[in-house]
Amino acid sequence: MQAYSDPSRASDPHALPDVEIFELTAEEVAASDEGLIYEYSKRHEFRLCFMNNRAREEMLAAMIAEEGITGGWFWWSCFPGCLPDGPPIGPFTTRAEALADAQEGAE
Repeated sequence: MQAYSDPSRASDPHALPDVEIFELTAEEVAASDEGLIYEYSKRHEFRLCFMNNRAREEMLAAMIAEEGITGGWFWWSCFPGCLPDGPPIGPFTTRAEALADAQEGAE
């Protein structure tokens, strides 16, 4: 979902939405953390995680359990068709909570 960080810009015909809101599972969140994947891939039991899907799934499950990773709703700043400005912010319980956080402080 694309949205405006400043809701008052929605009526401006020259403004583009600058926030994307999306939902990720705990597995997707864990798989997107390259630093954590690197650390866990050093463990003996996960040494084949880059070549074996079962080892990767086991590694992601361990990351979720040990690090307390949860899924949910996230947002990041980006214009349509462009890469985001940074990592996702969240998780939030609902899409509305993520949108409210993205729009917080807009004037």
